[in-house]
Amino acid sequence: MEFPAIVVNVKTYEQGTGEHALSLAHMMQEVHDDTGASLVIAVQAVDLYRVSQAVDIPVFAQHMDAIGYGSHTGWTLPEALAEAGADGVILNHSEHRLRADLIAAAVERAGELDLEAIVCADTPAVAGAMAALHPGSVAIEPPELIGGDVSVTSADPDIVKRSVATVQQVAPVVQVLCGAGVKTAEDISAALELGTVGVLLASGVVKAADPEMVLRELAGAVV
Repeated sequence: MEFPAIVVNVKTYEQGTGEHALSLAHMMQEVHDDTGASLVIAVQAVDLYRVSQAVDIPVFAQHMDAIGYGSHTGWTLPEALAEAGADGVILNHSEHRLRADLIAAAVERAGELDLEAIVCADTPAVAGAMAALHPGSVAIEPPELIGGDVSVTSADPDIVKRSVATVQQVAPVVQVLCGAGVKTAEDISAALELGTVGVLLASGVVKAADPEMVLRELAGAVV
């Protein structure tokens, strides 16, 4: 993943499932090709293979479990994600929290398979603790703002600045992304001014009436 980056998490929205996920990925590829903006799509595990085979932009999984081959029915095997074409993985999203020890184990497993890990955090203190695990990046996302219409960059810019400072103090090589309520190019510009290197967003693109128009507007903030 190149920075500054826009990471679009399709969650389990209808507009980001199956053929819709594929269409959105093609759209993001086209916007990347036209603008040079660094765009990343995070899809459901069942859509990883078809999406990764169709586009050149990075494709991330939305979760994985810190397991190896064996008797783990219903769990998400890191090797399976890698073989399906995943470039990275989101861990500890507010909608899929993990215990600290499981996050540490998952980051380690991701590293073993060259999967870039984005670890989500809800406070600066948690961001610092996650940075100590040395993932590729930490995404600061106050959960009360996720999916809303007010970006964290305007609702609580201090939490972003403190998170960046904490992460830089703990592990300067770890990048910081910003999420929660991010929907506009102005939100992205504000996030970059606060010291982050990109954003993690979802509904602002996936559920937009015209996702391509939104993507092109957002891309202008990172090129």
